[in-house]
Amino acid sequence: MAIAVFFAEGYEEIEALTVVDLTRRAGIETWMVSITEEKKVTGSHGIEVSMDKTLAEVDFNEVDMIVLPGGMPGTLNLEACEPLMEKVKEFDKAGKYISAICAAPTVFGHLGLLEGKKACCYPGMEDGLENAEVTYNSTAVAEHILTSRGMGTAIDFGLQIIAAFQGSDAAEDMAKKIVYK
Repeated sequence: MAIAVFFAEGYEEIEALTVVDLTRRAGIETWMVSITEEKKVTGSHGIEVSMDKTLAEVDFNEVDMIVLPGGMPGTLNLEACEPLMEKVKEFDKAGKYISAICAAPTVFGHLGLLEGKKACCYPGMEDGLENAEVTYNSTAVAEHILTSRGMGTAIDFGLQIIAAFQGSDAAEDMAKKIVYK
């Protein structure tokens, strides 16, 4: 079981790294993956992070969830990465987990994956959640698709991912361990 968090130049640091931190604390194998051949990726606030893998090094048969962090221009760069978009569509078709936070849920909308499903995103970007049932909760779960609203909901998003893999009790235990709520 592994989660792959995909990093593009201009990603939102808190959204990406909160998921990585929380899932690793929970004992879930989590890979930080560059969508380019570069092993270092710089976020939207100038923070450079070293990756575990590049997109070309990922064996998607070992991946149980794709995570797309938001940020600008990170979200646009993720969406422009055709090989990654093909994998997102394959995961969706197979009912495997796909998740996104902030602006990134609009990628799922643009791909036509949200039809009739609950989804949320960064305020003001709801038009990108094409044909979705837009919610304004911190996270939304629709079958195998998890979405969240932004940097301020990154912990909720990470805990929701833990719940998807280990159950709500594990997510509640993690929240207590990190002194959240």
